[in-house]
Amino acid sequence: MSPTFRALRNPNYRLFLVGSVVSNTGTWLQRTAQDWLVLKPLHGGGTDLGVVTALQFLPVLLLTPYAGVIADRFSKRRMLQLTQLSMATVSLMLGVLALSGQAQIWMVYVLSFMFGVGAAFDVPARQSFVSEMVGPDDLTNAVGLNSAAFNTARIIGPALAGLLIAVFGGGATATGIVILLNAVSYLAVIVQLQRMNTSLLRIIPGRIRGRGALMEGVRYVRTQPKMLFVLVLVFFAGTFGMNFQLTSSLMATQVFGKGAGEFGLLGSTLAVGSLAGALMAARRASIPLRLLAFAATGFGVAEIIAGSLPSYVAFAVFSPIIGFCTITLLNSSNATIQLTSEPAMRGRSMALYMTVVQGGTPIGAPIIGWVGQAWGPRWTLWVGGSMVLLGVVLAIALLVRLRGGLSSVLTPLKPAGSLVDRVWDDQAVARVRK
Repeated sequence: MSPTFRALRNPNYRLFLVGSVVSNTGTWLQRTAQDWLVLKPLHGGGTDLGVVTALQFLPVLLLTPYAGVIADRFSKRRMLQLTQLSMATVSLMLGVLALSGQAQIWMVYVLSFMFGVGAAFDVPARQSFVSEMVGPDDLTNAVGLNSAAFNTARIIGPALAGLLIAVFGGGATATGIVILLNAVSYLAVIVQLQRMNTSLLRIIPGRIRGRGALMEGVRYVRTQPKMLFVLVLVFFAGTFGMNFQLTSSLMATQVFGKGAGEFGLLGSTLAVGSLAGALMAARRASIPLRLLAFAATGFGVAEIIAGSLPSYVAFAVFSPIIGFCTITLLNSSNATIQLTSEPAMRGRSMALYMTVVQGGTPIGAPIIGWVGQAWGPRWTLWVGGSMVLLGVVLAIALLVRLRGGLSSVLTPLKPAGSLVDRVWDDQAVARVRK
């Protein structure tokens, strides 16, 4: 089997990936429709969109560390089924409100926060569940394939959402139809999780007892220089740079004067680069720190360039570069945290990682939204990119201090891995079938 797809040897992971593609497509349908609902039918501005985004990610900041403790203590598979059901319920409520013409800005605020609560518990369980489906040799590949699936959905979802919204008239009713499609899509993950062969899962018995589990995870991460380097990088990227819902919508509607179709297309063009980066990450056998620093630097520079482009076409053509750099940084960071963590600490380590990646959005989104409204949409990209570059400098400085020298920090970049092809099923599958 090609090294790019080696994690697919595991039947549980194949089920998970198929369900994820369907559900992620629905997620991008809703994200695009929700942004359009706020900006057009409800006549909101950049600040309103920033508040919606912040409220959706605020629970990640507040609750995800505790969700990591739960993920280390209980069945991740069951936890994922419950979180998918909760998010489906919230999507159903928002879709019905939009479809009936009763939606108001404050309702979108409330439901965005409720959706974020489900996501806060979903994220650490989903991320750490990957290591239960595949072994350490295939973990980096599985993370890359997860990202490839996510970005395949990201290519399809926004463009399809824009098309459907335009076909159904561009009003609140149109957005309601699209959001209801997302509510149905969550069933794909719930059903696929139920179909899994639990005897193939690599479940590590939890050693969490009583209080102090959260602080134990924090103390553990503080002893890992590589993890701290990653967390600083992704904090600045996630907080100030990765506000694509906000920046792309403002650029499309206010700078270039485009409609729903062109707005949705920007999400898809961004995802083209992300998909390419995800597939390259799936082939990678090792993740040197230099790769993370280069990816973050490229991301910051690309955002600054994008903010200066003169036309919609140039912006759309250039956006895959932003997507490529972003996903290279996130995939490499995700795999680094998982591979560095002890199995019994992985849920909490991933919870802290995702808290930093997504939890900074409630801080950054309102700031970037205000920048766009006060100074203009182009400044959202200029400021965001500059803050990402500042994060690179600070992350390298921290690691130099912890490790005692620059030469020990940026390890040589190795070529993409070419692991020997193996049989379709991995060793865990073979043991069960004997």
